[in-house]
Amino acid sequence: MTGEKKHPEVHVDAASPWVVDVARELLRRPGQMKTLQRDVPAPEGFGLEMIGVPVGEPIHLDLRLESVMEGVLASGTVETEVRGECSRCLEPFTEHVDVDLTELYAYPDSVTDETSEEDEVSRIVDERIDLEPAVRDAVLLELPVTPLCREDCPGPESPDPEAWAFVPAGEARETIDPRWAALQEKYGGAGSHEN
Repeated sequence: MTGEKKHPEVHVDAASPWVVDVARELLRRPGQMKTLQRDVPAPEGFGLEMIGVPVGEPIHLDLRLESVMEGVLASGTVETEVRGECSRCLEPFTEHVDVDLTELYAYPDSVTDETSEEDEVSRIVDERIDLEPAVRDAVLLELPVTPLCREDCPGPESPDPEAWAFVPAGEARETIDPRWAALQEKYGGAGSHEN
């Protein structure tokens, strides 16, 4: 199968604020560098089920783009605000996220391009790099699957303050779902697994 391309042809949206043209200053010029500082509005999908970056929230990019033998190396920091719902008390909260980013964008037909699978490395397309997938991955890896509004969150407030009198100070409090109340009575308390 001669002439068959290893990777499918991809195009990037040159008008996207996530896309950077590297042709003039960086392409095939090892040792050259430029800085990039910009705020980009978050698109959809920058989050997990209970926490994420709201659509339109500014994501601040403070990056250094360096021309290297195999492509363009983007490194620096990404900062934004995330909104979430606490997994214990279910209250909404906002948190600042500051993550490091290091991503190599490989030249077409470079050794890195030729020896990597499609999803293993980012690529320079039409003399441009698209920062969105790498930034999305970096932010998502920083987000907790079970977010907390604070580390010592006690859980939901009880309408009856006396209901928590038996819980030692500093321990998490749980409200028993009424559907499980019969099991609690039968087996002697929440979390018991005795038969």
